[in-house]
Amino acid sequence: MPEFVSDILPLPRLLVEPVVRAALLEDLGRAGDVTTDAIVPPEARLDGVIAARQNGVISGVDAARIAFELIDPAVVVTVERGDGARVAPGDVVIRLAGPARAILTAERVALNLLCRMSGVATATAGLVAAARPHGRAAIVCTRKTTPGLRGLEKHAVRAGGGSNHRFGLDDAVLIKDNHVAVAGGIVPAIERARARAGHLVKIEVEVDTLDQLEQALSVGADAVLLDNMAPETLRRAVAMIDGRALAEASGRITAETVGAVAASGVDLISCGWITHSAAIIDLGLDAA
Repeated sequence: MPEFVSDILPLPRLLVEPVVRAALLEDLGRAGDVTTDAIVPPEARLDGVIAARQNGVISGVDAARIAFELIDPAVVVTVERGDGARVAPGDVVIRLAGPARAILTAERVALNLLCRMSGVATATAGLVAAARPHGRAAIVCTRKTTPGLRGLEKHAVRAGGGSNHRFGLDDAVLIKDNHVAVAGGIVPAIERARARAGHLVKIEVEVDTLDQLEQALSVGADAVLLDNMAPETLRRAVAMIDGRALAEASGRITAETVGAVAASGVDLISCGWITHSAAIIDLGLDAA
C-alpha cells in the first residue's frame, strides 16, 4: 500500500457521521435515489475506485467511507491513500466493492466531501511550502469556514501541514477592532477579558499599529494579531514583542506574499481563504 502521512489523528466518528448523514438526507430527499433504483437491479454488484484526476493532497477519506457505509454496511471500503497523502493523476485513493445501488447512491456525497476537504488540504500545503524557506511561522486557519463543515475543514488544514487557530468563540479570547471600539481602548478590553477568562484561556488582541501593539504588551496579552502590516512593520513589531507574546500576521496572505511575511519572524500566519475559498481537487469514481 502506498505511504501516506500517518501522524494525523482521525476525527472521531461521532463528529464526522452527523455531517455525512445530513448530506445524505439532503441528497436523498423524500423518495431516495429514483434513478439508481429504477435502473440498477437490487442484486447488482460493483467494483470501483476513487482516483485523483489532478495533483493534490488528500483529506476527507473518513467522511467518504462513512457515506458508503451509512447507505449499506455491505460496501467494502479500502483506503489506499489516507489524509495527508500527496496524489498525482491516476492515483487510487479508495477502492470500493459491494452492492452497486449503494455505491452509486452514496457517490456524490462521498465525492463532494472528499474533493472539498482535499482542496483545503492542497491549498494549505501550497501556502506552507511557500512560507517554509523564509521562516519558522506556522500557517493557521481561521473561523472563516463553511457552516457545518468546520471540524472537517480544520482537519483538512492539518492534513495539508498547517495548524488550527481557535475552533469557536468559546475556546480562546480574540479581541478584534470592534471589541476595542466598544470597550474604549485596547487596555480596558484586555483588562476586562483577563478578569473574566479562566486561567487556562489565552487572550489575543488584534492591533493595526505599533502604538496599539505597545498598549497590548503593557497589559500582558498572550498573543497579538498584527493585522494588514507591511513586512517592514512586521519586523519592527516582532522586535518590539521580543518573545513576550506570540506574534501572528494576517491580512490577505497569498502564496506570493507569504514568504516576505514569514521572513519578518512572526510565529503564526493566519489565512482565511484556505478554508473559505479553496478550489476543490478533482477526484472521480470509476468502475474498476
